[in-house]
Amino acid sequence: MTHLGPLLALLVVPALASAQDADVSFSQEDPLGSVVAPVMLPAGATALYGYTGAPEVGLGFRQGLGALEVEARARFDWFKLGAALELVGRKEVVRSGAFRLAPTLGVGLVLNSGSTYMDDDNFSGVLVRILPGMVASYRVADTVALLGLVDLPLDLGLTGDKQRRFQALGGFGVEVYLGSNVSLLAAGQVGVETFQERAGAGHTRLGLTGRVGLGTRLF
Repeated sequence: MTHLGPLLALLVVPALASAQDADVSFSQEDPLGSVVAPVMLPAGATALYGYTGAPEVGLGFRQGLGALEVEARARFDWFKLGAALELVGRKEVVRSGAFRLAPTLGVGLVLNSGSTYMDDDNFSGVLVRILPGMVASYRVADTVALLGLVDLPLDLGLTGDKQRRFQALGGFGVEVYLGSNVSLLAAGQVGVETFQERAGAGHTRLGLTGRVGLGTRLF
């Protein structure tokens, strides 16, 4: 019995030290989030992600700069056979307990084929895209964050007369940490879409998006 105490100490003390080290590492370099969460990456953090869904698939790169986050992304709309390149900034403005909120603002360039195979109202053109929006997150567990998403993209035609497209989309998602710095996203949004190919030919309809993605922290 006199030998049992030192033996237990040899087993328990390293385990406690390891658990404490894990907690410190997790709090200082939180690996959860790379696709949408967190609302702003910490300074020096870098993430790469990809997603598939309807009507788009996409790839993105995120870089935390400290004062804000910069995101570059490419999207392909397989309904319209159109592609977009975008550059977006995020700035966290609210931090309260497990809740975070960040507005987003960006610009992009859209190349649209005009294919009507999946979208009867589609039109061809080159458009500049303005990208205001908002991202909110609520941490419900060490490995799970609930997300609120608002996107208000406005496309203005560069090649056509009065071409435009505007969407007002809001929705929810969840991002889950899977381990090895990899996170899984599932999200959906609903709203309205207004557009016109030329002056006086406007349309309004329901807007829907859904996506599932994987992302990883590189640094």
